[in-house]
Amino acid sequence: MTKMIASAACVALKEALSTLYWYKSDLRSFLTTTVSNPALLGSINWEDYKRNIVTRLIDSMAKRQDQYQGELLRLISEVSRVQDFSHLERLEGGKEKANVAQKAVAALRKQTAGHDALIADQMKAEERRRQAHEALLRSTAVREGLDKLNRDYLALLSEPNAQQRGYRLEELLRALFELFDLDPRASFKIVGEQIDGAFTFEGTDYLFEGKWQQELVSAADLDVLSGKLTRKLDNTLGLFLSVNGFSEDGVKTHSSGRRLMILTDGSDLMAVLEGRIDLVQLLLRKRREAAQTGNIYLRIHEIL
Repeated sequence: MTKMIASAACVALKEALSTLYWYKSDLRSFLTTTVSNPALLGSINWEDYKRNIVTRLIDSMAKRQDQYQGELLRLISEVSRVQDFSHLERLEGGKEKANVAQKAVAALRKQTAGHDALIADQMKAEERRRQAHEALLRSTAVREGLDKLNRDYLALLSEPNAQQRGYRLEELLRALFELFDLDPRASFKIVGEQIDGAFTFEGTDYLFEGKWQQELVSAADLDVLSGKLTRKLDNTLGLFLSVNGFSEDGVKTHSSGRRLMILTDGSDLMAVLEGRIDLVQLLLRKRREAAQTGNIYLRIHEIL
């Protein structure tokens, strides 16, 4: 029988989550990157008041803990980990807002201290998954697959024909996604040098776009993916690969408001192909960073 999370802990979670994000768009971004079950996100009325959204979501999880306890524990864990409240301090009356949120998060940690065993089980499950992926990475088939893809990618670096380079990168990325069981359902079609595709990760659908160009990908380029995402279901996110990186204004623009995507570059791709981090762990770290801090472009040197 599932050990239940106490109602007092759920009340503390509601308060912490309601005060942690002042703008509804920031709350929506956090929930979209943290809650992976599409049924939960699909039931949210985003036009409602922020506190009502939080209350109904958590009540739905709490009533069906046999089905949603994992999601509820993940939400508790992610909110409890937040230590940076600078996004609130920048607002009018920000110091007071940040103080209220900080106290609410501290109260959540205190209320959930009695659920250490449940949270520990959740963390152990994540650790088992991480170890399983590391074992997968060490397996001969995956190692050989990565070695081949790495050789193919290094060969692409000297390919003078941009269109050929784009087509071959398309094939490489699809093979990489298949290697890590990310179900690349849509074909990775090329429009110019832009790659379009889709995959599924932890119950969330992702639209994928990639560019390999000399210039840094700009805010306008990211706007295109953002526009596609706003027309999709609420639990759809985006992954944008720019081999040569992103402009500062593009990252800044899409790190504010509702954060719909995470960004990755050629350094990330090389780290995966060289076996320094597996693709799943890379996506998990980037998604967690986006949810907790709003930073959609966590660099590989900040992870390794």
